[in-house]
Amino acid sequence: MTSRRRTGPGGALVLIIDDVRPLAEQYAYDLKRLGGFRTRVASGGAEGLEILTREVVDCVILDLEMPGLDGFDVLRAVQHREIDVPVIVYTGTGSFDRCVEAVRLGAFSFIDKAEPMERVVHEVRLALRQTDLRQRLDELEERLAPDSPLIGESEPMQAVRAAIARLADIPSPVLVLGESGTGKELVARELHRLSGRRDEAFVAVNCGGMAEGLVDSDLFGHDRGAFTGALKARRGAFERATSGTLFLDEIGELPASVQARLLRVLEGGEIIRLGGEDTITIGARIVAATHRDLDAEADRGAFRHDLLYRLNVHVIRVPPLRARPDDIPLLAAHFARTLPARLGRAARPQADAALARLRARAWGGDNVRERRNTR
Repeated sequence: MTSRRRTGPGGALVLIIDDVRPLAEQYAYDLKRLGGFRTRVASGGAEGLEILTREVVDCVILDLEMPGLDGFDVLRAVQHREIDVPVIVYTGTGSFDRCVEAVRLGAFSFIDKAEPMERVVHEVRLALRQTDLRQRLDELEERLAPDSPLIGESEPMQAVRAAIARLADIPSPVLVLGESGTGKELVARELHRLSGRRDEAFVAVNCGGMAEGLVDSDLFGHDRGAFTGALKARRGAFERATSGTLFLDEIGELPASVQARLLRVLEGGEIIRLGGEDTITIGARIVAATHRDLDAEADRGAFRHDLLYRLNVHVIRVPPLRARPDDIPLLAAHFARTLPARLGRAARPQADAALARLRARAWGGDNVRERRNTR
């Protein structure tokens, strides 16, 4: 659909389409008085469509019962002409079934003509807010597409991209779930790249790749003399991330003592270095990832329920390669193009027979990483 954007805050243009001109003009007056909207009135479906075709309208209030082109005709025309505008239908009492049919045809919502104007203003604001949100998501997805390292056009990967776009600017933690090698860190980096933190640091920590005694120091830092060998103070990952993104990979491997400290950070937004006394305010957004079933881990006592509750608010599930076989040719082409260049070799085309074998392969734990190393 053609993108249509408001001219500015409070300047939204609402078009009222109704063959009863006095009623439409009263609606226009009240919408301007109570909501601060600009308004136009059309005395029928044909006039309303003409205005929608030549002008940018931010919201439509549409009567269903009109002679000539009725409200249903207008809704069908809006869809056919791909006019991107939310439509609120209004009608008299006893027309619930017709209103439901209008929603099936693309109407944003429906109201009764007897509703108080405050309710109408509220519905218009909801419609405008949803339009703004959708346009924001569209912009993020456009930014995501050309430079994204996430390869694939399958429905599961489109769902991942949509989730990234939706969550990019939300400051609360995000939990990325998926088997080993599915690209969980790529998802975390995309969340960072598309967020308002993109110019800040992205710090990645593999919670499963550190000795237990070093996890505290690596995450929270330490002061001089905190332990034997601590000859000088050291900033931990939380401090290094500053106001950027801290990616905690394989968070399911964290020892219980570190889980407790991480919970306090999520609750209070502060840390204390090992051996230190001063609290340090933390501004980094946390993205955590794991291949484990954290619900099962929590049930058996290996992962804290309260920490899982804090992390489990926004979840992105990265599909394994076997769940998106249609992406295999794209991945094969990507790796065939990029890996030889890194090795100083000429790229070779992928034969159809080779692609067929790749599609038929039972992809296991390492997924995309495994595909990259398959010859």
